[in-house]
Amino acid sequence: MKKMQIFEPAMCCSTGLCGVSVDPELLRISTVLSALEKNGVKVERYNLSGSPQEFVNNRVINDYIKEKGVEGLPAVVLDNEVVITGRYPSNDEFVKLLDIPDTYIAGRPVRARASKITLKKSGGCGCSGGNCC
Repeated sequence: MKKMQIFEPAMCCSTGLCGVSVDPELLRISTVLSALEKNGVKVERYNLSGSPQEFVNNRVINDYIKEKGVEGLPAVVLDNEVVITGRYPSNDEFVKLLDIPDTYIAGRPVRARASKITLKKSGGCGCSGGNCC
């Protein structure tokens, strides 16, 4: 099985789904990764603020950041090779890169719905005590 890792810029929580406004792309990625995991496909996801040591330990991403800086994140590494930078893979790209059936993702884009978002009343952004990175 292919090994995919997603290295993301610093966010105040591991998924980026906290706060007042939720980025629909981060919601889509979280949903896709959850669907993949339910189908036995594990994609590792690392946030610079939550897992900085992973950025240091991974030579491929470390070299990439030295060359391009953190502005080039997110970066997708597949079998120790950077394959996508500056954005997340589309659903079709996940299927092709991981060589999996499209039914694992269901092929439908996920849309964020404001009515489904519950905001925490402490601190405004949803982070512990309102203290974002």
